[in-house]
Amino acid sequence: MTMEQMTQFSGTSSPEQANLDAILTSHTYRIAHEDPDLLNSNAMRGVRMLLEITKPDLHLETAGIESTIIVFGGARIVDQDTAAAKLAQAQLQLCENPGSPVLKRQVVHAKQLVELSRFYDAAREFASLASQHGQANKAESHGCSSHVIVTGGGPGIMEAANRGAFEAGCSSIGLNITLPFEQHPNPYITPDLCFKFNYFSLRKFHFVMRSIGAILFPGGFGTLDELFELLTLRQVGTKGSMPIVLFGTEFWRRLVDFDYLAETGLISDDDLDLIHFSDSAEEAWDFIRSRARAEPEAS
Repeated sequence: MTMEQMTQFSGTSSPEQANLDAILTSHTYRIAHEDPDLLNSNAMRGVRMLLEITKPDLHLETAGIESTIIVFGGARIVDQDTAAAKLAQAQLQLCENPGSPVLKRQVVHAKQLVELSRFYDAAREFASLASQHGQANKAESHGCSSHVIVTGGGPGIMEAANRGAFEAGCSSIGLNITLPFEQHPNPYITPDLCFKFNYFSLRKFHFVMRSIGAILFPGGFGTLDELFELLTLRQVGTKGSMPIVLFGTEFWRRLVDFDYLAETGLISDDDLDLIHFSDSAEEAWDFIRSRARAEPEAS
């Protein structure tokens, strides 16, 4: 229909005009990439996955990110001041209701948070050391950066690592994820390097894609998931030379008996060499720096 014909129908309530209005407002008349109903349909899942692969890759390439160091750890671990405040609050609530088993348990957890807060400080220190090393000459290298810290973008150890880079005046990456409960990115991520994912698998892809090292602090299911994913990639040779550091020797040796796995023959004795334990941010950084390649391995 020409513009003249469309104008002819305007201002009237003819069947033709009503039909034309229906045409122009129909979802089928939308350009495909501007149709949210189409893009969010089951049929377009593959397209959405391709977008989640491509978008972060384009931005990271534009930013000159040559290599990354992964930092994983518990989202519930907080800094010392916050942990102390949570303990004081829990103790106050218990004093008001001393017979409550729930409040007693909360005090126990709050005391543990105070103890675990040292890992927040260590992650912050480690990230500062790595970031300053990899980005010291960023201006001279036209923005290209190595050893860039990448985290899950949330609270806890993730926040500590992004914070360490931020306070050192360096860039860091946050790979956030859509969860059933609200999770906001922490305020220390470089704004143009913060990404939000829908698919865990593609988020994992970007964690590993440019990585030349990984350090894991105490954490829960998510941290364990990432640990065994990385160990498997190392074991099968996909990330054959990438150093993996478990920070907090006592915690990790009590949590996972790697020696028992080797004794049973379920892993080889050589597989134990895939893991390095550390209790010092400086020592952990020295180990990764000495073992990590300058460039990530091709995948």
